[in-house]
Amino acid sequence: MPNFKNSRMAEDIKRELTAILRELKDPRIDKMLTVVRADLSGDMSSCKVYVSSFEGMERTVESVKGLKNASGFIRRELFARLKMRKSPELTFVADNSIERSAEISRKLNKLNAGSESGEE
Repeated sequence: MPNFKNSRMAEDIKRELTAILRELKDPRIDKMLTVVRADLSGDMSSCKVYVSSFEGMERTVESVKGLKNASGFIRRELFARLKMRKSPELTFVADNSIERSAEISRKLNKLNAGSESGEE
Protein backbone atom coordinates (compact mmCIF):
# COMPACT_ATOMS: atom_id res chain seq x y z
CA MET A 1 0.00 0.00 0.00
CA PRO A 2 1.57 3.32 -1.02
CA ASN A 3 2.09 5.95 1.64
CA PHE A 4 0.83 9.17 0.08
CA LYS A 5 1.57 11.31 3.12
CA ASN A 6 5.21 10.25 3.08
CA SER A 7 5.66 11.03 -0.64
CA ARG A 8 3.80 14.34 -0.31
CA MET A 9 5.99 15.33 2.65
CA ALA A 10 9.13 14.36 0.70
CA GLU A 11 8.05 16.68 -2.14
CA ASP A 12 7.36 19.47 0.37
CA ILE A 13 10.81 18.96 1.89
CA LYS A 14 12.39 19.09 -1.58
CA ARG A 15 10.57 22.34 -2.41
CA GLU A 16 11.48 24.03 0.87
CA LEU A 17 15.09 22.83 0.76
CA THR A 18 15.46 24.44 -2.64
CA ALA A 19 14.31 27.76 -1.18
CA ILE A 20 16.53 27.39 1.89
CA LEU A 21 19.61 26.63 -0.23
CA ARG A 22 19.17 29.95 -2.03
CA GLU A 23 19.41 31.78 1.29
CA LEU A 24 22.64 30.15 2.52
CA LYS A 25 25.74 32.32 2.45
CA ASP A 26 28.43 29.63 2.75
CA PRO A 27 30.97 30.10 -0.09
CA ARG A 28 31.43 26.33 -0.38
CA ILE A 29 27.80 25.86 -1.40
CA ASP A 30 27.33 26.32 -5.14
CA LYS A 31 24.71 28.86 -6.23
CA MET A 32 23.64 26.49 -9.03
CA LEU A 33 23.03 23.58 -6.64
CA THR A 34 19.83 21.65 -7.31
CA VAL A 35 17.90 19.29 -5.07
CA VAL A 36 17.35 16.25 -7.28
CA ARG A 37 15.44 13.99 -4.90
CA ALA A 38 14.47 13.68 -1.24
CA ASP A 39 13.95 10.18 0.18
CA LEU A 40 12.03 10.33 3.44
CA SER A 41 12.05 7.28 5.72
CA GLY A 42 8.77 5.61 6.64
CA ASP A 43 8.74 7.03 10.16
CA MET A 44 9.83 10.46 8.87
CA SER A 45 12.84 10.53 11.19
CA SER A 46 15.49 10.74 8.48
CA CYS A 47 15.69 12.14 4.99
CA LYS A 48 18.34 11.48 2.37
CA VAL A 49 18.69 14.49 0.08
CA TYR A 50 20.36 14.07 -3.32
CA VAL A 51 21.91 17.27 -4.68
CA SER A 52 23.61 18.01 -7.98
CA SER A 53 25.44 20.95 -9.49
CA PHE A 54 25.73 22.24 -13.04
CA GLU A 55 29.44 22.83 -12.46
CA GLY A 56 30.37 19.16 -12.07
CA MET A 57 30.82 16.48 -9.47
CA GLU A 58 33.82 18.12 -7.73
CA ARG A 59 31.79 21.25 -6.99
CA THR A 60 28.87 19.10 -5.80
CA VAL A 61 31.08 17.20 -3.34
CA GLU A 62 32.42 20.50 -2.00
CA SER A 63 28.86 21.82 -1.64
CA VAL A 64 27.82 18.70 0.29
CA LYS A 65 30.57 19.43 2.83
CA GLY A 66 29.14 22.92 3.31
CA LEU A 67 25.61 21.54 3.58
CA LYS A 68 26.68 19.07 6.27
CA ASN A 69 28.05 21.96 8.33
CA ALA A 70 24.83 23.93 7.84
CA SER A 71 22.53 20.96 8.45
CA GLY A 72 21.45 22.22 11.89
CA PHE A 73 20.31 25.56 10.48
CA ILE A 74 18.65 23.87 7.49
CA ARG A 75 16.84 21.41 9.77
CA ARG A 76 15.55 24.22 12.01
CA GLU A 77 14.34 26.25 9.01
CA LEU A 78 12.65 23.20 7.52
CA PHE A 79 10.89 22.49 10.83
CA ALA A 80 9.64 26.07 11.09
CA ARG A 81 8.41 26.25 7.48
CA LEU A 82 6.63 22.88 7.27
CA LYS A 83 5.05 22.77 10.75
CA MET A 84 6.19 19.21 11.30
CA ARG A 85 5.84 17.25 14.53
CA LYS A 86 9.47 16.15 14.35
CA SER A 87 12.22 17.44 12.07
CA PRO A 88 13.94 14.66 10.08
CA GLU A 89 17.69 14.14 10.26
CA LEU A 90 19.11 15.32 6.93
CA THR A 91 21.78 13.39 5.04
CA PHE A 92 23.14 15.09 1.92
CA VAL A 93 24.41 12.95 -0.96
CA ALA A 94 26.29 14.21 -4.04
CA ASP A 95 24.61 13.12 -7.27
CA ASN A 96 25.83 13.64 -10.82
CA SER A 97 22.47 13.24 -12.56
CA ILE A 98 22.41 16.79 -13.99
CA GLU A 99 25.89 16.36 -15.46
CA ARG A 100 24.91 12.95 -16.86
CA SER A 101 21.68 14.26 -18.41
CA ALA A 102 23.53 17.19 -20.00
CA GLU A 103 26.01 14.74 -21.56
CA ILE A 104 23.15 12.60 -22.92
CA SER A 105 21.50 15.71 -24.34
CA ARG A 106 24.75 16.73 -26.07
CA LYS A 107 25.11 13.26 -27.58
CA LEU A 108 21.52 13.26 -28.81
CA ASN A 109 21.93 16.70 -30.36
CA LYS A 110 25.14 15.55 -32.03
CA LEU A 111 23.38 12.47 -33.43
CA ASN A 112 20.44 14.57 -34.57
CA ALA A 113 22.73 17.07 -36.31
CA GLY A 114 24.62 14.20 -37.96
CA SER A 115 21.43 12.59 -39.27
CA GLU A 116 20.10 15.91 -40.63
CA SER A 117 23.35 16.61 -42.50
CA GLY A 118 23.31 13.06 -43.90
CA GLU A 119 19.80 13.52 -45.35
CA GLU A 120 20.69 16.61 -47.37
